[in-house]
Amino acid sequence: MSGDDVLSGLDETQIKLMQEECILVDEQDKNIGSASKKACHLLENINKGMLHRAFSVFLFNTKGELLLQQRSDAKITFPGHFTNTCCSHPLNFPAELDESSAMGVKRAVQRKLNHELGIRPEQVPLDKIHYLTRILYKADNVPHDGKWGEHEIDYICFFQGDVDVQPNENEVKSYRYVDKKTLNDLVESSKTNGILLTPWFKLIVKTFLFKWWDHLDDVKSVEDQATIHNML
Repeated sequence: MSGDDVLSGLDETQIKLMQEECILVDEQDKNIGSASKKACHLLENINKGMLHRAFSVFLFNTKGELLLQQRSDAKITFPGHFTNTCCSHPLNFPAELDESSAMGVKRAVQRKLNHELGIRPEQVPLDKIHYLTRILYKADNVPHDGKWGEHEIDYICFFQGDVDVQPNENEVKSYRYVDKKTLNDLVESSKTNGILLTPWFKLIVKTFLFKWWDHLDDVKSVEDQATIHNML
């Protein structure tokens, strides 16, 4: 089912967002074209190898607590799941295609923090967004009869600062700040209590996050921008 009927009955605002043009890449993160967000997330295309560029941003306050969001129930992929602060895609237009110092990704981070959480761009200046590394992952265990999935090269970005959060209810169901222990307890309890976590968030928490979190005062020391960590 790859036509418009695959979106039948879903949220109208989220359906419109499926028209956005994502950046297609190969496994070395080389730009090879573009495709709609819908096309990039259809499992049948993922199974043929379609891969796109994405980002996951982890925003910490000055206390060192991480801002988590719970995705809206209106979301087409992973509705109601808890995840890191914001996860989305740079889009196929000049400002976000800029690969110098990952500037296109950082601009996308600013745009989506504003769209999803109402965080104003001036509160997250581009020069304070730290691009750490990239991961390559795939996930297909999503709702709606196995129609949707994720196959991304995901840029991991950190930011620390106090911001004003005004969530967009179509995007975000709830949000909270957590310390390391609270997050660890959330992840552990999710194994038995039905709390849903996005697969990329679980991968990052399990593999990298706590090590990076220990270096908030010196984020550059954990940068590994030359590596794409294959987590397939």
